[in-house]
Amino acid sequence: MERIPVSAEGLSAGYSSPVVEDICFNVRQGEVMTLVGPNGSGKSTLLKTLAGCLEKLGGTVFFDGEDTDNISTGEKAKKLSIVLTERIRPDLMTCRDVVETGRYPYTGRMGLLKDADRKAAQEAIEMVGAEDLADRDFSEISDGQRQRIMLARAICRQPHILILDEPVSYLDLYHKLAFLEILRKLADEKRLAVIVSMHELELAREISDHVIALKNGRALYSGKPEDIFTKDIIMELFDIPEKLYDKYYTNTMKGKM
Repeated sequence: MERIPVSAEGLSAGYSSPVVEDICFNVRQGEVMTLVGPNGSGKSTLLKTLAGCLEKLGGTVFFDGEDTDNISTGEKAKKLSIVLTERIRPDLMTCRDVVETGRYPYTGRMGLLKDADRKAAQEAIEMVGAEDLADRDFSEISDGQRQRIMLARAICRQPHILILDEPVSYLDLYHKLAFLEILRKLADEKRLAVIVSMHELELAREISDHVIALKNGRALYSGKPEDIFTKDIIMELFDIPEKLYDKYYTNTMKGKM
């Protein structure tokens, strides 16, 4: 039977009151699920709740079929890695040092790395093509390079689930494409379940197996990319008048609809 690393039933997320409600999905091994929608639609809130950074307000989240309420914090940390929008600013740490912090669920109280931990970190560095950055000061590299290092930090944990919040927002086009190619490789070759939020619809269409379109705290649409990224749905999702859509939306996307 195909394993489902992460799923949700009737999930509500927010702070004192719900920002998103009644969210349901399954993400299988090797799948990329993308959240899209206007600013304020609840993408980041939903991801932070799935990651355990926020307490859920209702519903159930499952990791490998088990209710996360019944999974210890340590076990969750081994199953899940996250790359959120907050930028870390470590002092006097090389990129390799930063990547190796991803092994903390396995190092015990003393935080001492074993050979297996160093090997996992090195493999993650190679997976994202960052061998030339490994011994450089993390504070002195570019945003695109930092995103690769943070991704290596996440995957060196060897998780089942990878959650990323707007991971390419600060990157130029080349680094966006390179980063997303790595994500697709992780899903295809490592069989990770990947959940990512994105603004770049044309890129989301290419990388995703499944898309949830959020608006006003609800899943307005859910389905395959080719079914979601249509002219009518995009205009409805972002409140775009047809005249503006036809004038400014990319020829590449219009040609695929």
